[in-house]
Amino acid sequence: MVSKLPEQYLNIKKRFKKYFRALDNLGKAARGSGPLDEKTSHLIQLAASAAIRSEGSVHSHTRRALEVGAKPEEIYHAIILLASTIGFPTVSAALSWADDIIKRKSSKK
Repeated sequence: MVSKLPEQYLNIKKRFKKYFRALDNLGKAARGSGPLDEKTSHLIQLAASAAIRSEGSVHSHTRRALEVGAKPEEIYHAIILLASTIGFPTVSAALSWADDIIKRKSSKK
């Protein structure tokens, strides 16, 4: 699935090349430092993104999770599991952000 990255992300990446290389290397090192597979890693990062109410990160990790084989139901489950921790309003917002990506992907089929 080819998707357009947010303009702000691309702008910062272009302006701060050394910073983004370091950030990319940090992500690779973190993913490679343990036994979790890529899909599980993105679902965890998706949940953290929802918890901090980061719409862009929820979009990003939803997209990435789908790219490595997560099903929409797994994405929704990762988010709704948070209800007792972060509250229903935040879960509701995160579900709508995940839907932005999932619905866009399903409309391209």
